[in-house]
Amino acid sequence: MNETMRALRAHQRGGPEQLQLDTIALPTLGPGEVLVEVYATAITFAELTWDETWTHLPAIPGHEFSGVVAALSDDAAGVSVGDEVYGLIRFELEGAAAEYVAVPTADLARKPARLTHAQTAALPLAALTAWQALFDVAAVSEDDRVLVQGGAGGVGIFAVQLAKSVGATVTTTVRGDGVALATSLGADEIIDTDTDDFTERGRRFDVVIDTIGGDALQNSFEVIVEGGRLVTLQGPPDQARAAAAGVEATFFIVAPDVDELDRLSDLADRGELDVVIASTFSLEQGRAAFESGAGTHRAPGKTVLIVRE
Repeated sequence: MNETMRALRAHQRGGPEQLQLDTIALPTLGPGEVLVEVYATAITFAELTWDETWTHLPAIPGHEFSGVVAALSDDAAGVSVGDEVYGLIRFELEGAAAEYVAVPTADLARKPARLTHAQTAALPLAALTAWQALFDVAAVSEDDRVLVQGGAGGVGIFAVQLAKSVGATVTTTVRGDGVALATSLGADEIIDTDTDDFTERGRRFDVVIDTIGGDALQNSFEVIVEGGRLVTLQGPPDQARAAAAGVEATFFIVAPDVDELDRLSDLADRGELDVVIASTFSLEQGRAAFESGAGTHRAPGKTVLIVRE
């Protein structure tokens, strides 16, 4: 194994213009960590605005990965060299937009056999967020009527599928090209917000998963039944308005959870969870990948960096 690797790094805080491809030393393994040979990493356009991204400088982005275990620390347990793994790296740690990354064994899950490394890398952050919003926070069941705000977005794609997997009745809002995708994911009702208002026609929901924020979040209070649950990913909701509506409103940030990743792997391997990739870039094109997020009409799904074939 080489002693150096290529990594996409930002030497000072900023946007995509700060990113460059560097040759640096391989990560040093700490207690309970393994060295993963990265095959693919998915990016989140907003991560360059997060304070956690800049805990260390230079910063390596990309916190979702799929790869192969290349080396173990002395006390690493539960995995072996050669295992195909994937996971969500904690946001304050170095990301995976590099040829190798050091990851605690506690945050590693089995890669779904049915998916490619690129598809697998697009799974952890968005799918875990959807899982935790639906089941850990909102406790969605088959009796619930669920509205997913933004069903063609990274999280929304999985929220629609996962809510349907437990038998819930799912409505989702999309725009334009997202209608066909939401239909393919199995949504019961699809609202094209370019031509329809989700607050009309007497629609009422037990649960709203808001991935958009802004007006979508504020107007969601109008369609939740008393005693319903609102989960938003965009910032703390108005608790005074929630109390007036008799609604439980929660903001949360996703956290790594291997047990839940394993359950997502099972769903993917059974063909019950589709992964949508918007576009792929090479590691060398990492800056361009982040710059592509500036467009107003991006394709649905995640953007993935292919580190090695």
